[in-house]
Amino acid sequence: MRTYTLNNLKIIIISLLIAQAAYSRDFTNVELKTIHVSGNIYMLEGIHGFAGGNIGVSIGDDGILIVDDQFSKMNKKIRTALAGLKPGQPRFVLNTHWHGDHTGGNTDFSKNATIIAHQNVRKRLMHEQTNALATTPARPKQAWPVITFDESLTLHFNNETIKVLHLPNGHTDGDSIIYFTESNVVHMGDHYFAGMFPFVDIATGGNVLSFADNVKRAIDSVPDDVNIIPGHGPLSNKGELITYYKMLQDSIRFVQQNLDKGMTLEEILKIGLPEHLKSWETGFIKADKWLTFIYQSI
Repeated sequence: MRTYTLNNLKIIIISLLIAQAAYSRDFTNVELKTIHVSGNIYMLEGIHGFAGGNIGVSIGDDGILIVDDQFSKMNKKIRTALAGLKPGQPRFVLNTHWHGDHTGGNTDFSKNATIIAHQNVRKRLMHEQTNALATTPARPKQAWPVITFDESLTLHFNNETIKVLHLPNGHTDGDSIIYFTESNVVHMGDHYFAGMFPFVDIATGGNVLSFADNVKRAIDSVPDDVNIIPGHGPLSNKGELITYYKMLQDSIRFVQQNLDKGMTLEEILKIGLPEHLKSWETGFIKADKWLTFIYQSI
């Protein structure tokens, strides 16, 4: 029989409260803005509130393909936005990773679409997950990807070669980026929080050092004029992604140098980030949490 310490029970209770808050979130005023990215690729971005991760959309003669599907309560609004681009139901849903703000719509969209993701996404959705933000119950079978892959996958859809590449142990252990080659668009998932510190899910296989390596791998594998859909934040370009990568490098270097001096995490937190990195504290991940992620990764 599993036993719990008082501290563990406190963590579980707090996680359940966070999860309940996310479930009861009011999406009444949240809207989706449709942005034409390039070629036949569009981006659905939440405005007037947090809708979840940015959705990539491929529209063409073969039908509709979407990358991620936000929270479950956004399903009707997603369908309305898609109907404004093309009548019909999505044929494919690609999940960049397992988090609920990117897979919440799986159960609904799987009625008509085939869900595709890295094999670890399926494993995570099949079982309860606990991380720094919440405890997430196992998802129903309808939400599980039915096509999974290990390293990479290629789809041929809407006259487009769509390359799906697994980036190991970065944001989680199941993240992928999706490159639409003809339209020259890459969806980075949560390896890219545009203009802000990222959330790195240490508990489900994430690691800041691997995260940075993965971002560099993505930079090296796409053209200079690529259009970039981030997991969160505004539509971006390669120059902005390179700036983001430099922030990751500088942050890791700062923590490592202080650890080499024999400093503890508490002492590093007391010093705080160098001045040139403080402007990245614009999202929900604040400096102390970001430094902690790096410390845990090293």
